[in-house]
Amino acid sequence: MNWRQRYQLRLYYQNSLWILPAASIVAAVVVAALLTRYEESIGSTTSVSAEGVRAIMSTIAGSTFTLVVLVSSAVLLVIQLASAQLTPRIISMVYRSPYQKLGFAIFVFTFTFSAIVLARIDKTAPFIASYLAVCGFLLDLALFILFIDSVGKGLRPSSAVRAVALAGRAVIRAAYPELVKEDSPAPVAIKTITNEKPKTVLSTVDGSLLAFDMKGLVILAQKYDCLIELVPEVGQFVAEGDPLFRVYGGMEGPSDNSLRNSVAKGEERTPEQDPLFAFRILVDIASKALSPAINDPTTAVLALDQIHHLLRDVGKRYLGDSRVTDQAGKIRLVYRTPNWEDFVLLAVTEIRHYGRDSIQVQRRLRAMVTDLVETLPALRGSILTAELALLATLSKRTFQDVADQNLAEAGDLQGIGGSSEDNEQ
Repeated sequence: MNWRQRYQLRLYYQNSLWILPAASIVAAVVVAALLTRYEESIGSTTSVSAEGVRAIMSTIAGSTFTLVVLVSSAVLLVIQLASAQLTPRIISMVYRSPYQKLGFAIFVFTFTFSAIVLARIDKTAPFIASYLAVCGFLLDLALFILFIDSVGKGLRPSSAVRAVALAGRAVIRAAYPELVKEDSPAPVAIKTITNEKPKTVLSTVDGSLLAFDMKGLVILAQKYDCLIELVPEVGQFVAEGDPLFRVYGGMEGPSDNSLRNSVAKGEERTPEQDPLFAFRILVDIASKALSPAINDPTTAVLALDQIHHLLRDVGKRYLGDSRVTDQAGKIRLVYRTPNWEDFVLLAVTEIRHYGRDSIQVQRRLRAMVTDLVETLPALRGSILTAELALLATLSKRTFQDVADQNLAEAGDLQGIGGSSEDNEQ
């Protein structure tokens, strides 16, 4: 099994809700069969009549099946509301919740176990299995209450944007481990590394580039003494026939299949190696909140709160390290990563455009950009200064009253309600 297949299997498991519950059915069948046979061998029976235990098991099985249906309906409702109110790109996070998968699996296990125990009740009823089914049902009730509580809280925009930001922060720190310095080197252009004519490997399938095997590609390049360039950026859609790799040097070079098996593509972007994806989700949430149909600028401000801190984290890191060397220090792999301008343009442009009529959004944007100018290294300042100028122009063009213009041009970390940069005491 190659790297691409392993990655796709792992991704399929992460995004699938049915695998763990399906495994719990098998586990319940095995446990119930072994436990009831063991109790038959030692003569373990309940003091309650078989008819009484049968009634209890029937109640447990029926009630647990109802819980399974309710949980399934709640998950579908969460997906529908998240897609309609926030953004469709957040749906995968619903399926990835390990606690949700575990709780659903316990419900299914209890239902299957109690149904099998019910089928094995004859003139007597097994004591341990019946007791275990009752305890499992009580656990299911507690988990169901916890599930309803978590679903209600998880639907809040503040919880959703916070979860996205936490995932984005982890990706950013993994993709850019080093802090930026004033003397940090600029990325080395390929033409300064080699002047050999490259061999181009084309994509054979459509899909968004999800991830690539960095270590595996370096090993291939070292084995064939060549330089490998990954042409598309992670998160970019690649069509059939588009350039996927360029290989410089090497007598034979790695095979096309070995290179293609070093990248994973799918129908939609994933956050694992895509530092821009968290920004894309947060901007989409803010943009939808600012649409005339929803008109909820406060949700846009909540998204800007998370964008603000993600931008600050990105701005402090060295973004030019997209060259990987072997143990001897020779460059073996070149790939593309977003630069600082990419992050700022994605984070600000659409929200500035859709929030042009909202004083609250303009004030929060100005506070964010001003804070970044003051806290980030000077080399990050040029595009931020340009964004401040665009905000000033936008407020004068949008608002007729000078008082509204002045209000929009005062930064406020709460949008409206906090201390602005112009009225602090």
